[in-house]
Amino acid sequence: MCDTHNKTPHKGIEHEGHDLEHKAWSRRSFLQAMGLAGSGSILLGSNLVSASAPSPLANAIADTETDKIVILIRLAGGNDGLSTIIPIEQYDLYANARPNIYIPESKILRLTDDFGVPTYMKSLESMWGEGQFKAVHGVGYGNQSLSHFTGDDIFSNTDLTTSGFSGERTGWMGRHFEDIYEDYLISPPASPAAIQIGQYGSLVFQGNETNYAFVTSNIDQLEKIAETGEQYAISDPTNTIFGDCMYGDQLRFLRGVANTTYEYSGTIHEAHERGKDLQCVEYQDNSFAKQLEILARLIKGNLGTKVYMISMGGFDTHGNQPLVHERLMSNLSIAINDFYEDLKCTNQDDKVLSMTYSEFGRRIFENGSNGTDHGKAAPTLFFGSGLNGSAFVGEHPSLEDPNERGNLEYTMDFRDLYGTVLAEWLCVDRTLVEQHLLGHPYKAVNLGFNCSGEVFDEIVYSDGEPTPPTPLDPRPEDPVAEIPTPELLEAIIHKPYYPTDKTPHIYLEMPFTAHVDIQLYNIMGQNVGTVYNEIMTEGSLEINIRERMSNFIASGKYIYRIRVQNKKMSKSVMVA
Repeated sequence: MCDTHNKTPHKGIEHEGHDLEHKAWSRRSFLQAMGLAGSGSILLGSNLVSASAPSPLANAIADTETDKIVILIRLAGGNDGLSTIIPIEQYDLYANARPNIYIPESKILRLTDDFGVPTYMKSLESMWGEGQFKAVHGVGYGNQSLSHFTGDDIFSNTDLTTSGFSGERTGWMGRHFEDIYEDYLISPPASPAAIQIGQYGSLVFQGNETNYAFVTSNIDQLEKIAETGEQYAISDPTNTIFGDCMYGDQLRFLRGVANTTYEYSGTIHEAHERGKDLQCVEYQDNSFAKQLEILARLIKGNLGTKVYMISMGGFDTHGNQPLVHERLMSNLSIAINDFYEDLKCTNQDDKVLSMTYSEFGRRIFENGSNGTDHGKAAPTLFFGSGLNGSAFVGEHPSLEDPNERGNLEYTMDFRDLYGTVLAEWLCVDRTLVEQHLLGHPYKAVNLGFNCSGEVFDEIVYSDGEPTPPTPLDPRPEDPVAEIPTPELLEAIIHKPYYPTDKTPHIYLEMPFTAHVDIQLYNIMGQNVGTVYNEIMTEGSLEINIRERMSNFIASGKYIYRIRVQNKKMSKSVMVA
């Protein structure tokens, strides 16, 4: 392993090359050559695993005896804020900007008079009612980057000068983990300060020397590691392990990383097994739900970790956005609700705060592919009983005056939210928090929790009950279907009708009261869904196909089929 015999200028321990290489090679440069620089990571099987260490953040938590936990949820790709939180107060501007992909009013779950969420996020309705859901409008920063990589770096390192070629290489959590226990590889703490489920260590947890998150792709790999429990010696007082190896220091470092990883794997496995017995909710069978299921088990198993990160990909919705976004946010909403129901069983739901973030938002106007392109500001969602009330927080960006590229301008600096979580939830001293944010003098935001006792500035809150719709005049009795004559059946009139190019309708004129069923089919003859299925009284009706369909339909040619009694009628209709 160690070449002590080669006498070339850069080989062996008795030549000038040895000293030169020690000057040029640090632990960091050695890891860079190994492809592991700054990550504190090693590959175990097919999974990347990183070691974690205690930090100023962990110390501050211990000093204040807080048992609070933070979960960071990364929505990778750039989440579309206007499809997440719908500005009812600006609905006409919103719908006009997105004629093909807007969410109809009939499919909006109104949480206040001003804002709502799509009905496919209905799982959050109970959390809203129980005071466990807040959404902060317009989160971003000045001159926001629309690059995936740079945008993610800035949300991770809080350095607004970051570009593709330069920028702060430590993260907003990692800076708290720096230079506290330099010997943590020899004597690691009992449990990791941070855990990330993902394929690589996030810049969020990056320090100058290493990444301070324990990173794993799945719990099965951790169980395997915990079962083998192989350890490596790094103490070598007799100089028998490393001998005269010129890279002995670096090898000792790698062995220390491995030791830390294995020890944490066993600890995590034990907590996971304890928590598994306390699970009281059956999670959905998808990646995001499984991540939260694992976190719930670790929390219930009293692992002791204070910061977790999970992620959900797929938010770069340049095309086919309605279907993709519905699937993503439906999965997120159900999983988040299940997660907090699970924690409630052990009275831990008020100890865990979850928050979303994404590298950027998306533009106001749709593109030509039923999607949206990279934009700026987007909402940040917070979940947990510790919010002590549900609300939409801050000023929503105006849709009336977008910039020249159709972007929403930010109204809330993301660093103010980071600072608030650290200071008011995790109880970190303001001075430390501002150092953590690279000197940014953050403004604490009233999110419903307050550890410092600081008086919050006034901020816009939308948290009132929505005004119920005006009831219709009651009918003396429900309409009753008639038995029509063959002549009346032949007198039914129907045709495609297009008030605008983007809003296909069916015009239907009934000479009698009857039950009407209208189904939509694609050109392959496959049923796409139900357009109308109810009693229609005598008269005419204009039926908006897009608003009536429960699912999004792509542009193209379709066939609608009307059935009244035993009579079937059909025509083609274009959906633009």
